[in-house]
Amino acid sequence: MYKKIYLEITNNCNLSCSFCIKNSRPNMFLSKDNFINILDKIKDYTNYLYFHILGEPLLHPNINEFINIANENKFKVNITTNGYLIKNIIDNKNIRQLNISLHSYNEIYKIDLQEYMSNIFNVVDVLSQNTYISYRIWLKNKYTEEILKLLNKKYNTNLTIDNIKNNSTLSKNVFISINEEFIWPSLDNNYYSEIGNCYALKDHIGILVDGTIVPCCLDTKGIIKLGNIYKDNLTDVINSDRYQGMLNGFKHNKKCELLCKKCNFLDK
Repeated sequence: MYKKIYLEITNNCNLSCSFCIKNSRPNMFLSKDNFINILDKIKDYTNYLYFHILGEPLLHPNINEFINIANENKFKVNITTNGYLIKNIIDNKNIRQLNISLHSYNEIYKIDLQEYMSNIFNVVDVLSQNTYISYRIWLKNKYTEEILKLLNKKYNTNLTIDNIKNNSTLSKNVFISINEEFIWPSLDNNYYSEIGNCYALKDHIGILVDGTIVPCCLDTKGIIKLGNIYKDNLTDVINSDRYQGMLNGFKHNKKCELLCKKCNFLDK
């Protein structure tokens, strides 16, 4: 059993953030039939489903239907969003956790920070009755200080960059974490290390919108293709030489795949 499986229900996004690796694949939305098919194929492998790899999941026209179908099939649904379309899920009580990437805010999207945060607060006030909320910000983002001021005012707290810990509590079911921006793994970046462990494969896998099975949520281009959920049995994928070679390498603190050698997510 995996702790979680990442499922990309769309690789489309409503933003174009400077820090994002950007989508280089054909834009797609997962169909309802394919979504149900995937749930059937992974039901014995995890209880936790994360709508997150690339793209903005709340952009999907069937987002609430997908959440509810997953819930009916005993999956605990977790979503990562940039927050701009958060009103789309205000009435949904079947979300286990909502991660809101506040570092996605930028004035270029023609909404001021006060309005952006107010829209999020209004929905969070409703959702947090049933859903865990995790606000996420980056240390060196240009808007971090202003965001903290608005959070402090909202939750009557005294947060600073120095006193926030991972999952600091703001109110019931509402938390905040602050981290440094990471380097997206890419065959074109300047980072390289053959040494390192990873939670990929032993803790989770990812499924791209076209069905490609990847080892983690950072393989946004599907470079390490382990199989395809529509064509391959997941047990066969797990037992494949490539999968087991990666897994064994991580157990010995060794990165086998070039993309992994170009990833510093756990090395930083």
